[in-house]
Amino acid sequence: MADWKTSLQKFVHRVEEKVDVQRQKYAPGSGKARIDAYRGYGCPDRAYLKGRVLRGNPVPASDPEHGVLMNVANMVQRFESDEVPGARVRVYVPGGQPVTVTTDGEGFFEAWVHPRPEFAPNALWHSLVLELEHPASDPPHRVEAQVLVPPAESAFGVISDLDDTVVKTGATSLLRMARTTFLSNARTRVPFPGVAAFYRALQKGAGESPFNPIWYVSSSPWNLHDLLTEFLQIQKIPLGPLMLRDWGMNAGETLATRHAGHKLAAIKRIMDLFPSLPFILIGDSGQEDPEIYHRVVHDYPDRIQAVYIRNVTPRPDRLGSIKKLADEVEKAGSTLLLTDDTLAAARHAASKGWITEAALAEVAADAVEEHRRTPSGTGTVNRELSTETPPPGANPKP
Repeated sequence: MADWKTSLQKFVHRVEEKVDVQRQKYAPGSGKARIDAYRGYGCPDRAYLKGRVLRGNPVPASDPEHGVLMNVANMVQRFESDEVPGARVRVYVPGGQPVTVTTDGEGFFEAWVHPRPEFAPNALWHSLVLELEHPASDPPHRVEAQVLVPPAESAFGVISDLDDTVVKTGATSLLRMARTTFLSNARTRVPFPGVAAFYRALQKGAGESPFNPIWYVSSSPWNLHDLLTEFLQIQKIPLGPLMLRDWGMNAGETLATRHAGHKLAAIKRIMDLFPSLPFILIGDSGQEDPEIYHRVVHDYPDRIQAVYIRNVTPRPDRLGSIKKLADEVEKAGSTLLLTDDTLAAARHAASKGWITEAALAEVAADAVEEHRRTPSGTGTVNRELSTETPPPGANPKP
């Protein structure tokens, strides 16, 4: 079985390579090349940037009038992206020498930049100009890329998953996930109650910190970057760099089913860049977030203030495995809290002084009904906080 699966993976990979070659050969003029710049991040003296070079027009913004057929058409356009391998992108660095990078076989590029002088400390977002050197156009194609530089006063950073953590996706079911992905748009996707208020509260903090940065590390494909960014904006969820993954088929993996390697690498890059910044990690129980975050706690001792896991798979065996991870996280000096709702995590954050009581009340106003649902065994996992405690302003259960 293993040999058969490996052979199939290699065959599919070769087919995709052939399709890409033929598309470049016979349709080189199917659309002008453009740069799709993703939000980067960094510290005053250096920053990380990622993007992609594609042909054709970007998918238009979602519209309340868009129906299922338009949503499907837009999603097909996203996944049928015409990438440009071997393109050259020049990154203009303030006060420094331009950096030229070349795209890989899927059209992606990465760059580390070193501004001289350093990024000014009085701004959170900084703009870099990107120019497409090859394939060239007249006039030259230029775009701006936004780079987040957190202030030195930040109390902590937040690293969060997206699917079934921020937005209801049904990632534990392939059918539900496909339905959500292809039949919805940024305006019809639904966040979990209280998430927007909770993430705004975490970003604001409870002390004198002016801003706590948030990163979104997800196994969603880069093809959905525009949709996810628009979703965050519509729902008033704080923007931050999105660290997604390439779903292009490769010789070792036919479908993007493995999450740990991608997420661990992205989290490591963030934490290594900010060695003095503690973090809060937020995810869900549906895939590998508890195991991934457990590894992060192990690899970065004394850096993780808390791990919040949304309970989306209330199976006894899954609860048991998370309980073991929670015990090990506690021994390492941190906390893994399994929650049925956003409010339980917000209450814990308020009890630690990471968000204000006023912010907690705002979360409660959004999430109180979800909180009243019967907990699904989370109390058997948690030590610090019972999710059955009534929210602020709610009457205790008789």
